[in-house]
Amino acid sequence: MPPLLIQHDGYPVDFGSYDLEYDHEEGLVAVGANFYPETLISAYTSGLFPWFIQDKLPYWFCPDPRMVLFVDQLKISKSMRNVFNKNIFQYSCDTEFEQVISQCASIERKGQQATWIDAHFKSAYLELHRLGYAHTFEVWSDRQLVGGLYGVGIGKVFFGESMFAKKDNASKAAFIQGVKFLNANGFEIIDCQVYSDHLSSLGAQNVDRKYFLAILKEHVLPSVLDGKNWKALFTKLITH
Repeated sequence: MPPLLIQHDGYPVDFGSYDLEYDHEEGLVAVGANFYPETLISAYTSGLFPWFIQDKLPYWFCPDPRMVLFVDQLKISKSMRNVFNKNIFQYSCDTEFEQVISQCASIERKGQQATWIDAHFKSAYLELHRLGYAHTFEVWSDRQLVGGLYGVGIGKVFFGESMFAKKDNASKAAFIQGVKFLNANGFEIIDCQVYSDHLSSLGAQNVDRKYFLAILKEHVLPSVLDGKNWKALFTKLITH
């Protein structure tokens, strides 16, 4: 089936009102719509995420299989335990969203010539952050931001978007600290989108798309953390 083409006239799009077909070979479900906060939240709760913009149109994907981490299945290697035991890094949450997303956009990645995180993405996710739905976990060394990740939290699901590292193990440290925080606050799964060895080493696994959509429906119900900045909660957790 070809992807659904969604027109819009300057208003939010509710993906749940469409008869979406999820069987495209590469996971492409829809093209079009917009980046209003309500549109993005609707997309995530429908199992979609925007991968890139082409000809001014967002492309929305739901790949099969889907990589997820069940928060109680986090794996911390011996080497990473040593990183934490030696207090190599310092950690924060929701303090430098714009810096983190900019670093994710600019960091060089092996086998990738250009970033999908353009000005449209930055603007949209900054607004989601202002509304308390997009969040960052940050890693510091000598008062410099050396690693981090950003994503979207809805209900009991955290939808990871991108991460970066300027020092060895910094992105893994951000991920691990993020998972610990999410686990402590009642989250169930982290959507990692597509397979990577990096995330697999931390306990993430591929699951069938139908299964992912089923557990997503169960866990994206409204949460007390929806629409809130997590800075104070995170600081309280890591200082106790």
